[in-house]
Formats: sequence, structure tokens, C-alpha cells
Amino acid sequence: MIKNPIQQGRSMFNLDTFKTYSRAVAFGAVAISAIAFAGPAHAAPVQLFPFFAPPPGFAAPQPLQPYQPYQPAPSYQTAPSDDQDSVETPVRFRRQVVSYATREAPGTIIIDTPNTYLYYVLGNGQAVRYGIGVGRDGFTWSGVQSVTKKAEWPDWTPPPEMIARQPYLPRHMAGGPGNPLGARAMYLGGTVYRIHGTNAPETIGKHVSSGCIRLTNEDVTDLYSRVNVGTKVVVLPMTDRRADLGSATR
Repeated sequence: MIKNPIQQGRSMFNLDTFKTYSRAVAFGAVAISAIAFAGPAHAAPVQLFPFFAPPPGFAAPQPLQPYQPYQPAPSYQTAPSDDQDSVETPVRFRRQVVSYATREAPGTIIIDTPNTYLYYVLGNGQAVRYGIGVGRDGFTWSGVQSVTKKAEWPDWTPPPEMIARQPYLPRHMAGGPGNPLGARAMYLGGTVYRIHGTNAPETIGKHVSSGCIRLTNEDVTDLYSRVNVGTKVVVLPMTDRRADLGSATR
């Protein structure tokens, strides 16, 4: 049977189209297989569809960071100084050589209780003047004593009468920067009183103690170097309110 030329042409077209489509599918499969298995495992993946471009400004998601708790910025403070005498001492209580009229021999200590000064007599009308803290109201005393003992960074054992008034006080405290007797102590006769340093230099010039005479640690160290056991100590009474007799010479 002779086919219609038009139908015969259509059959041939369909066959050719089918063959072309089959070849394209086969080629695509081979290409995908080659991409999947060819090359090292760490190679970057090939973009199969480059015509699908990401929108402008789009960024790949970033990996999550581990949670870090909020930590406020540290506030820095100057560490406190170990120098207990770093407190600013008023000018009139600073150690200085002054003119001082007295009949006492050189080397004598004179405690001017009402004016809160200690004089170390040099002779020739001069003395070294130190600012001091003295006994508070009801605890001042007067008289003549002598230095019977000297100690560096002394221990402190409060006397029984002080414990009776202040039972919270320690029964004994080893010497050191925190000790109320400070850097040096000079014991007066057989009394409970001493000339000593202090860990509270802001009390110089005040009536604060239980009868002892206190200087700054720097000043008591200077006085300690001048004084010997046996030195005479004259303590003036509070009623002897003489004017300040010391005028600075240097």
C-alpha cells in the first residue's frame, strides 16, 4: 500500500525528533554522571544551572557562634598604698627644726600636750618639732619619765584597764603595719604609756589616745634614731596652755 506522502513525511519527522530527544537525554545523563564522580572529593561543586543567579545583596548564612554571656567592662581602681604615712599631714605638724627656748639639756624630749607637739631638744635654742596625737579628754597626764625600752615594729598587748573599757580589743597583736603601735615604740618608765607610731596618721594633731603619744611612722622612726634608753621625757599638762614657742628655722 502506497502511503500518503504527507503521512510518510510526518512519520519520518516524528522518528527524527524522537532520536534527537533520546540523544539529548543520554548526553545529559552522561554529563551529570561525569560531574558527580570525576575529580577530587574536595573540589568545589559545579553550578548546574548558572542562569539562576542569586538576588543582589543575598549572602550565604553564617555559622552560629557559641553563646557568650555578657561581661561588663572592668573598672580599674588604684591599689591602695602600703605607706601608712601617705596621708597629707598639715604643714604645722610636719617635722621641722624650730627655735625653742628651754632650760632642758640637749637630747631631752618635751611633750607639749595642749598644742600637740613633741620637741627633741638640740641645744643652742633649737629643737626638732614633730606633730603628735595625745590622750583624749580624761586620759591626758603629765610628769617626768625616761625611756626604759625601745622596740621596732613592736607587738601590742593592751593593758587590763584598757581591756575593761574596750572588751572587744585583741588580747595580743603581733607587730606589723596593721598594729596600732606602728613602726617604733619607746616605753616610758614603769607606766603603760609609750611614744609610738600609728597606722592612723590622720589622727596626728588630735586628742584621741588612751594616754600614749603617737607620731607618724616616718616621724617616729626619725625620733627613734635620735633617742637612747635613759632619755628624759617631760610631759606638760593640758592646763599649761602656752603659746606655740617653736618657730621654724629650716
